[in-house]
Amino acid sequence: MTKILKATKNNLIKAKELLLNGELVGFPTETVYGLGADGTNKRAVSEIYKVKGRPSDNPLIAHVHKDYDLTKLVKNIRPYALDLIKAYTPGPLTLVFESKGVVVDEATCGLNTLAIRMPEKKEAQELLKMVDIPIVAPSANLSKHVSPVTAEHVYNDFNGKIPLIIDGGKCEGGIESTVLDVTGEVPEILRAGLITKEMIEKVVGACKVAVHKEGEKAKSPGVMYTHYRPRTETALFTIDEIEKGLALYEKYVKEGKKPYFMCDESVAEKLVGKNLLSLGKTDKEIASNLYYKLREGEEKADIIIAIEPNGSNGIYEGILNRLRRACR
Repeated sequence: MTKILKATKNNLIKAKELLLNGELVGFPTETVYGLGADGTNKRAVSEIYKVKGRPSDNPLIAHVHKDYDLTKLVKNIRPYALDLIKAYTPGPLTLVFESKGVVVDEATCGLNTLAIRMPEKKEAQELLKMVDIPIVAPSANLSKHVSPVTAEHVYNDFNGKIPLIIDGGKCEGGIESTVLDVTGEVPEILRAGLITKEMIEKVVGACKVAVHKEGEKAKSPGVMYTHYRPRTETALFTIDEIEKGLALYEKYVKEGKKPYFMCDESVAEKLVGKNLLSLGKTDKEIASNLYYKLREGEEKADIIIAIEPNGSNGIYEGILNRLRRACR
């Protein structure tokens, strides 16, 4: 039986006991829910890959509390990395360091680097403080499915497969953390997220963006595979292709099926009377609602017809990265 329990002190203690005994626990962060295991326990980490159906060459992120001594896990922490930690953590920023090998190879996929994050969400911080060890955690969804932003989403994917999900409500951030390689002279974004290139440059002065090549070993999760797919048909159009989207919508209506548009509010205003999954108005609203609406759409729609939001900042880059992976 999989239980969903509120994040009370007693229930967090139960989660701690399970984690320290090598079990998997679903827990909330400010981005998405994670599927956590003791990062020093080979069997527990291997179980994450088994339960998720996750490719074995896709590394995991180690989660620690805000006061954790990172030098226990990594070496060669550059001064600019310390500046970024001070500016943006706890928060949706994952930093890739040279590993000391404390977190097991199963989590790093044999790389000499380790990705570390200090989540901002209070419930996550409380749990991580209690266990005081690195908890490795991918998103708590079956591999390639839409990432979970509620405890119920986790339950729908893992009921009967894990003992406990800590319920922290709907995740505010909505898309996974920015992953930043800080092993070089200049930081390099491996995965776009809510901490943007502009925000990083404001602190450190320069920042590169990685180009991922086919066959290259990934230093970061979420860059080499199709992800975030809802269990229904999808189609994706740019803002200039709304007419194509409308034609597809009408085709499905004539076939007696239920199409839904998924779009931001500026587009929704042009689609009055249509079935809509509105993502909101601002970049942060759209990021927060993206996975929630994809999950809602797979329950309601025979096809989700997504219209790309029209924005150009770093958060939109993260949104479009997920949307294109979900709908291609």
